[in-house]
Formats: sequence, structure tokens, C-alpha cells
Amino acid sequence: MRDPYTVLGVPRSVTEKDLKSAYRKLAKAHHPDQNQDDPKAHAKFAEVSSAYDFLSDKEKRASYDRGEIDADGNPRFAGFSRGAGGGARPGAGAGAGGFSAEDILKEFMSGFGNQQRGPTRGAGGSQSWDPFTGASSGGFQGGRNTGTGGEDINATVTVTLEEAHAAGSVPLRMPTGKVLNVKLPEKVEEGQQIRLKGQGHPSPYGGAPGDAIVTVKFERHKQFRRDGADLRVDVPITLYEAVLGGKVRVPTLDGSAELNLPASVNTAKALRLKGKGLHGAGDLYATLRVVLPEQGDPDLESLMRFWRDQKPYKVRDN
Repeated sequence: MRDPYTVLGVPRSVTEKDLKSAYRKLAKAHHPDQNQDDPKAHAKFAEVSSAYDFLSDKEKRASYDRGEIDADGNPRFAGFSRGAGGGARPGAGAGAGGFSAEDILKEFMSGFGNQQRGPTRGAGGSQSWDPFTGASSGGFQGGRNTGTGGEDINATVTVTLEEAHAAGSVPLRMPTGKVLNVKLPEKVEEGQQIRLKGQGHPSPYGGAPGDAIVTVKFERHKQFRRDGADLRVDVPITLYEAVLGGKVRVPTLDGSAELNLPASVNTAKALRLKGKGLHGAGDLYATLRVVLPEQGDPDLESLMRFWRDQKPYKVRDN
């Protein structure tokens, strides 16, 4: 990954609030749904999401700022040279000189450089050398290496508004073919990322596996149109319901709800159902649509001609 500060266009001194603001702005600009004609939109969106996830992790950000890890979370090894006699840190031992950082890491993970090779579990453990500090430490716990962890896996889970509203669990097939059960957090937002510990790639050096970074995407709904936390829905009504009023059933994310129509309701305005929006934080706005009979009705036509000739009224300026 490129420098995450550059990806998000923020300085290293950026606050958590400004970091989140920058991420939301870029995520919205590069979201695949908003850039369907741009084949690179998904990659841009993933890069922005990965950069924000990296910098929002306080430990990773601090390590990166100190130069201890790179933008992919891999350790950087200062003080080593690729040439012979090359600058090994004090305490590295005679066998470490002249190796590259990669060579030293591989040898370290396979037990190279141990001061004591015989004893294992229950016998005091073998000595190991820390390539970061040059110091020796006790044996590995349970005889298992705790080296560099595996790489993270980025994935996207598409959920319905009902699933997001209920904060339920949804299945997700990972790029590896493994199917995970993803529990959505309360009041989940589109573009929000969920970290699944230990569900990434395994470590080739015996360390902990990486994590799965899952980005939430909302599926387009057949009925509801989302406006932040508010929802909008079209509700068909008959002509006589518009004139006389009545009660109609309106769909919501929690099931249908009853809506009272006043007599002579004006369908130019939407009726609000308070607290019936996404996560209960928004409202539901029902836009009424008068639907006439599919087949023409002579009596209705006769009534309308009478109304037009005897009781005309204006709804337009011209």
C-alpha cells in the first residue's frame, strides 16, 4: 500500500475526527455505486478503506510514524547491511553478520541464532535473538514460534437494509473460498469496516494469522430510497381514499405499519412516520400516488366532466 497519509490526503498530525472526515469524503467519491463507469473505482475505494483502517489503529499508526513498520504493517529492519561485515546490531551474535534483513528474519523464524539448541518444552526453553532489540530472551511458549503474522484479507459484504437495521448475521464467502458468518454491529453504516480477527492469510513463519477486513455495502432496495437515516417509499392509493381519507398499510423495515390518511389529502407532500427510518434514527416518508382503475369507468368519466364544467379549480399558474 502507498503511504496512507498520501492516500487520504491528510498530514501526519491529523486528528481522529479529521481523519474520519477525510475518509468519508473519499469513500463517498470513490464508491463503486457512484462510479459504475469507472473500472478502477473499486480499487480506489479499497485503497482508501485500507488506508483509513491502518491509520485508525492507534498502535499501527504509532509504529508507522516511528518507522518501525511499513504501510502494509510489515516490520522494517534498521541497521542491517547486505554487504559482508554489514552493520549487525550489537548482541546479534557472530552468525548474524552479513545477512540481509529478510535472511535474518527467515533464519530467526526457523530457530537460527539460538544460543542453546538442545532443550525444548519443560527444559527451560531455547534462547532466541530479537532482531529489533538485539537482546536474548527465553524459550518460545509451548515450543511455537510467534513470528510475523499473516497478511490481512480485504472483502466486501453486501447486506439488505433489513439486515443492517436488525444488526443480524450474514454469510460471506471470502476470496479464499471460506465462508464466514459476519455479525453486523448496531447501527452499521455503509462503508463501515469490520475486523474479523484471525480470519486472514496464515503466517508463513508460524506467527498469528492475519485478519479479515470486511467493508459493508448496502444493497439497493426495491421499495425504499435511502436519504441518510431517513427512508422514502411510494404508497399507491385509490382516488376515493385520496378524497375521503382512510387507513392504509405502509411497508417499513420492521414490517407494515398503519397510516391514517386525512380527507382530501394532497399527494404532493409526503406523510412522515416518525422513527421508522434506518436504525430507528431516521423517519419514513410515504409519498402517496393516486392510481386510477386500469380499465376506464364511464361513471367516473361522467363525474369528472361534471366536476370540470361545474366546479373547476386551478392547480397550475398557467
